[in-house]
Amino acid sequence: MPKQIEIPPSPLTGKTAAITGGAGELCGAMADALARAGARVAVIDIDGARARAKADGIVKAGGRAIGIAADVVSRPDMDQAAGAIGSEFGGLDILINGAGGNNPGATTSEAQTFFDLPVDAVRKVFELNCLGTIVPCQALGKLIVETVKRSGDFGHIINLSSMNALRPLTRIPAYSAAKAAVSNFTQWLAVHMAQNYTPKIRVNAIAPGFFLTNQNRFLLIDQDSGGFTARGQTILAHTPAGELGRAEDLLSTLFWLLDPASRFISGVVVPVDGAFSAFSGV
Repeated sequence: MPKQIEIPPSPLTGKTAAITGGAGELCGAMADALARAGARVAVIDIDGARARAKADGIVKAGGRAIGIAADVVSRPDMDQAAGAIGSEFGGLDILINGAGGNNPGATTSEAQTFFDLPVDAVRKVFELNCLGTIVPCQALGKLIVETVKRSGDFGHIINLSSMNALRPLTRIPAYSAAKAAVSNFTQWLAVHMAQNYTPKIRVNAIAPGFFLTNQNRFLLIDQDSGGFTARGQTILAHTPAGELGRAEDLLSTLFWLLDPASRFISGVVVPVDGAFSAFSGV
């Protein structure tokens, strides 16, 4: 009989991961996958009911999880989240900053030119995406530092940037600029953590391209025909992979960044975009 290959245990077994925006479609898939890999998961979302529902689903599937209602731009909320995670799981090894989004008020159109964009709408987009990454890194990153110093293992912060940070799209100047700030902050924090705390805390970002989700389905799929809208067709024409991404397409990059074998990778922004960023259109 051929010798049976022994599969080593997952390096995530017994680790604790916190995911902001964890009740959403993309980050929800990450939460499920991390739990299946043996991690304990704290699902953080501004919608507490959705966060608890996602956590309950993980627990029913045999994992360990808690749902936490918190606003990522509120330091008191994030401090309370850190306290809850420390109390429930004893520390934190992984932070995934997935909360973000655009605001219709910060989007240009025929009815609203760039010169007329309300400052408040632009500010909200920067707060949600930029501050909504920085504040969790302050409150939960501190818990990661404490955990890593105690355990001696690696700690991870993974931010969700966007293809808009590399190739800004028409109509959404605030969102594109805010995600560019997330990418820049990712690089800054990678250096800061290594130089001031420990090189064992690695900070990276994933920049998704165009993914079909419930949030953008109405923009990309025609409800009557079931085919792509004009905007969807344009996006597809500029994505050499020939299709839109699915939530599970982010998981291999996530696990690669979290793997101990990737110990020398920090301060990078990884496109997961079907070669959209590499295509000049010609």
